[in-house]
Amino acid sequence: MTNSIYTINKGINKSIEFRGLRAQYIWYFAGMVAGLMILFAILYICGVNTYICLVLTGGAATGCSIKIFALSHEYGEHGLMKAMAKKQVPKVLKSYTRKNFQKLTLQEDKK
Repeated sequence: MTNSIYTINKGINKSIEFRGLRAQYIWYFAGMVAGLMILFAILYICGVNTYICLVLTGGAATGCSIKIFALSHEYGEHGLMKAMAKKQVPKVLKSYTRKNFQKLTLQEDKK
């Protein structure tokens, strides 16, 4: 059994990575590509010059891909989701009555 034909998968529990993009940024990049293909098709069908379509979509693709790679580098694998979740947490909780807290203690006593 010393000559095993099985290789060890060293990528277990690691997120997928494609050319520096990790996790959800791959999906953002794919969505950008699909959106720009649709934009190019709409512009081409509307009769806009082909070179203008290429310049517009090429510029948008360059700008969006730079932004996506920058977000991937800045926030990492889960950092962007954490930053978006942090914005939804309220800074202060205000309560002008004690009824809410009294209900909490009554429910705990019943258990």
